[in-house]
Amino acid sequence: MPKFIFVTGGVVSSVGKGITTASLGRILKSRGVSVSIQKLDPYLNVDPGTMSPYQHGEVFVTVDGAETDLDLGHYERFIDQDLTRAASVTSGKVYMSVIDRERRGDYLGGTIQAVPHLTNEIKARIHGAAKATGCDVLICEVGGTVGDIEGETFIEAIRQMRHELPREDTLSVHVCFLPWVGATGELKTKPTQHSVRELRSKGIQPDAILLRSDHPVPREISDKVALFCDVAPRAVIPMETVSSIYEVPLILEDRGLGDFVIERMALSGGRDLAEWREMVERLKHPSGRVEIAIVGKYVKLKDAYLSVKEALDHAGIANGVDVAIRWLSAETLESRDPAEVLSGVDGLIVPGGFGERGWEGKIRAARWARENNVPYLGLCLGMQVMVTELARNVCGLEGANSTEHDPETPYPVISLLEEQQGIINKGGTMRLGAYPCRLEPGSLAAAAYGDENVTERHRHRWEFNNQFRPQLEAAGLRVSGTSPDGGLVEISEISGHPFMLGTQFHPELQSRPNRPHPLFRDLVAAAVARQGRVSAEAATAIAAAEAVVRG
Repeated sequence: MPKFIFVTGGVVSSVGKGITTASLGRILKSRGVSVSIQKLDPYLNVDPGTMSPYQHGEVFVTVDGAETDLDLGHYERFIDQDLTRAASVTSGKVYMSVIDRERRGDYLGGTIQAVPHLTNEIKARIHGAAKATGCDVLICEVGGTVGDIEGETFIEAIRQMRHELPREDTLSVHVCFLPWVGATGELKTKPTQHSVRELRSKGIQPDAILLRSDHPVPREISDKVALFCDVAPRAVIPMETVSSIYEVPLILEDRGLGDFVIERMALSGGRDLAEWREMVERLKHPSGRVEIAIVGKYVKLKDAYLSVKEALDHAGIANGVDVAIRWLSAETLESRDPAEVLSGVDGLIVPGGFGERGWEGKIRAARWARENNVPYLGLCLGMQVMVTELARNVCGLEGANSTEHDPETPYPVISLLEEQQGIINKGGTMRLGAYPCRLEPGSLAAAAYGDENVTERHRHRWEFNNQFRPQLEAAGLRVSGTSPDGGLVEISEISGHPFMLGTQFHPELQSRPNRPHPLFRDLVAAAVARQGRVSAEAATAIAAAEAVVRG
């Protein structure tokens, strides 16, 4: 039977539950325990697919096409496993399922209540995720903070599961923030005490408490929390802010969390984070530095492009360099000279997005990269930007555009597929999830992947319009990746450019710290080469990464 770890948060939101959950997964997996992770989100949206990135950060897409919370990206990157829609549970999904069943008459006329109907649905989804993956341990993170009214049903479902299962089959981990009072120069534990008291009032006594802090946590602070919260001193673990999230599993392991969980849950397995430790050492000790500009619509909230940022970090590890990001609002390039704004960058990324705002600025950025031989990677919308720019400024198709931004454009180089026409419901109606892609031998893409057939994840509606393919190819566009039947353009490149490539999919979603995505890896390699200083270490790192990708 599977075992369950429940991770909750207190005092403030964004306290680090997601990284804690992912790190615990990494620790257990390194000990030979099979794990999977599930996010329990209390909001009433069915999923974050229709939410503004300013509300919820990026939308992470699973292989089976679920639009999910960005924490699922952390889970996948840390445990190096693909997750599915079963890993994402929201109050919206739970309520919709229960109401649909009530409308069908499945409850035989009974009165529908939060307990037991909502809690039974939540427990069924938790058990279902564990069964579907066949894992030894399912780690469930509860979004928000304890005490939030919308999270009550999740907390109650967890309380019931802890009552129904043997003691060693469940574990409660509570992550709390320790505020620093500058006037007195000390950390305060009272908010943590109140948060634990709130959790205990719901019937859950935490087994372990992780103390998040931007300052060193003295032993007397940990001991005080242990005493007042009735938790074993060894299970109160400081978790100070570090330079990289990838250090967190090492810190938690070195401070005994792995040993405590293994013993408390009657599991077995020895420590083995050597590969992860080596990866972190490479990350912390680069031999050089490159600067990559991200020209986007939502750069004021960097979580909107979280997977892109992480994929660049992974590519930096593979190339032995630190990747500094220059965050640029696409709107800035609509009123300022791109040569001024982009001066000094070694590479450029235009990420995905929706809507017209910043579109023309992105096109100006792509033109600057093309004309100045600056390495460029376009992600989904970024490929559409690259294609539109080429159509206008090389093909001479004045007014060429995407029908998303100009439905009356005379040259719709980017347009909707027939099956996407007239869609009104915006939730879950795009091309979502993993699709196969066939690569053209001899292309930049094929060289990067080291393969002719790959699978990548999508989240979009608008596509490359094949009507204009001959004109664009005559102008220097190379279609280097298509759907297996050749009908959909998945990757395109600019011939004669050191590295200018766009993808219809989102490669950042499949990048891992120990397995960087080949397109990000080669973008950074091209940026290093542009500096004219490809070191022996960088060349070795690139070769090693290519060997890993090729199997």
